[in-house]
Amino acid sequence: MNCANLFAYIKKKSYLCTQIDSSMAKKYIIMAEEGELSLLEKARLALGLDLRDAELVYTGVGAINVIRSLQHLDRDAELYNIGYAGSANFDLGTWVEVTEVRLNHPNVTYPEPELRLPVTGYGLQAICFTGTDFVLASEYKDCVFDMELAFIAALGFKHLHSFKYVSDNLSLHAYHELSNGVE
Repeated sequence: MNCANLFAYIKKKSYLCTQIDSSMAKKYIIMAEEGELSLLEKARLALGLDLRDAELVYTGVGAINVIRSLQHLDRDAELYNIGYAGSANFDLGTWVEVTEVRLNHPNVTYPEPELRLPVTGYGLQAICFTGTDFVLASEYKDCVFDMELAFIAALGFKHLHSFKYVSDNLSLHAYHELSNGVE
């Protein structure tokens, strides 16, 4: 399904990620939740991203949901992960193009893998730390935090791009206010 027909489709029936046919489309927009849908228009206006010919996939939040939703997609497909992220110091409403993703394990002392993403040149560039919990405090600056991207990248997609919209400065309350309650 392309995004031009998305709203009509959503009104007709619920979109299930398990219904994806990877042979139908080669370009996908990957989002955690339906509540992030308003970010598509913001990305188009702020970054110039025109993804109307892409199929939209909601993964759900977290590693298991990401793996279940994306495991059958062609690894040569072009993926655009668009979603909310927290940051310790970026202004709310800032768009960030993720150039590298790492797991966020605050108490781990061994080196974590660093997965590099292709750079398109849209907006501010930063590292994204992916964790399994909402980050409420961090010493890391000039980066963003999410709960899906490292797991998407670990699946081995060759053409993965990620754009994050700063929804909070590590405040769960601010996140819910800006994201209109996306869980």
